[in-house]
Amino acid sequence: MKTTFHQAAFDWDDSNISKNWEKHKVKFTESEEIFLNNPVIVEIEKSKIIYHEDRKAAYGTTDDGRLIFVAFTVRNNKIRVISARDMSRKEREFYEETKKAAGL
Repeated sequence: MKTTFHQAAFDWDDSNISKNWEKHKVKFTESEEIFLNNPVIVEIEKSKIIYHEDRKAAYGTTDDGRLIFVAFTVRNNKIRVISARDMSRKEREFYEETKKAAGL
């Protein structure tokens, strides 16, 4: 699946910026970068959501080639990052296979 966010706007919560850095050493700028580098976007199953908004997952690479998983939602036409971390081995395999199947 190819999704491009040429001029993505972000809505940042200071606590999420701190949490992602402290827990996973992911800078908020790295989270933003993956949206500009043709991420793979998938819906998160409704049964796993305890919130009242649609959540999505983005798998992508930073400008430095770091493979990042980002859970996010869209609020007021802006991307709101919930969580960001390095991809697991299975997530990396999924990402590479999906990109290859899409010819990217």
